[in-house]
Amino acid sequence: MHAYAEGYGVSTVARNASAGGQSPTFAVGHTPTPEQLKAIDIEVTPDGTGLAPGTGTAATGKDVYTRRCETCHGPTGKEGPQDILVGGRGSLSTATPLKTVGSYWPYATTLWDYIRRAMPFDHPGTLTSDEIYGATAYLLFMNGIVGEHDVVDQTTLPHVKMPNRDGFVADPRPDIPLRKK
Repeated sequence: MHAYAEGYGVSTVARNASAGGQSPTFAVGHTPTPEQLKAIDIEVTPDGTGLAPGTGTAATGKDVYTRRCETCHGPTGKEGPQDILVGGRGSLSTATPLKTVGSYWPYATTLWDYIRRAMPFDHPGTLTSDEIYGATAYLLFMNGIVGEHDVVDQTTLPHVKMPNRDGFVADPRPDIPLRKK
């Protein structure tokens, strides 16, 4: 045992745990139930795994945007006062890049997931799946990525080709699994 551990009151439990290479157990908590695990398993991947059922178009999403998004992002998504969502294509290689839905985001499914988890800012998680699909479709429409009446749902959203999809590089670390685009 190191003099440091003995001299500074490291407990016997901590010394024994560190000597064996494992953390001590304290009999706190419980093993989560399958229902509890399902409640936190909310990952949405680029291929659409994890997307909820629902549907929307830019035409239906305009109302959602006006009611729930416009205050922060402006009537056209370019005014703010919060993040600018529209425009910026071709600006990433300039001295003043504008990171928007249309210029930066690599996957439309990521946009859907972000809206679901974090928006609207003052009441996150309150939009229905149909409202999320509608708002997503409207943002994609305002950025010239989908048409006004194109249906956005679990099947179509993963196939939306974002302008900057190929602008990212794979993570070369060996501990990070590669995901299909």
